[in-house]
Amino acid sequence: MKKVLLFAALITGVFSAAIAQSSKQVTWVYSARKIADKTYEVHMTATIGGDYHMYAQDAGGDGPVATSFEFVKSPLFILDGNVKESGKLIKKFESAWNHDVKYYEKTVDFVQVVKLKGNLKTNLAGKVSFMVCNDRQCLPPADVDIKVNVGG
Repeated sequence: MKKVLLFAALITGVFSAAIAQSSKQVTWVYSARKIADKTYEVHMTATIGGDYHMYAQDAGGDGPVATSFEFVKSPLFILDGNVKESGKLIKKFESAWNHDVKYYEKTVDFVQVVKLKGNLKTNLAGKVSFMVCNDRQCLPPADVDIKVNVGG
């Protein structure tokens, strides 16, 4: 029984360390900018380290894990449209996936428009899921929490 528990702890530690490597390769900065009365752009900017790249929301085909966002619902605001991305999008054939994929290197800015239901201050919370790869390896997908002050 001790060996089984030790093995399970070892596997959990290795898997956790691998996920931590993905989140170390990408630094996230969050900000909100008022664009109209009770309307804000929430910017979620990723800086991608080293020679890694991060896949777009539409990564292209099966294989790589596309970047995705999940937000906590709130009665205080509505999300206006989908998350848009801005950066130098690269479309390239990757032999690992055997088809063209879309990704970003160095930096990409994701933008979600939020409309508040009143003159108030609240938070947009949720998580972003993403995967990074380079020419040699892909790191396991990672989830990072999002929390951005909006309004006020």
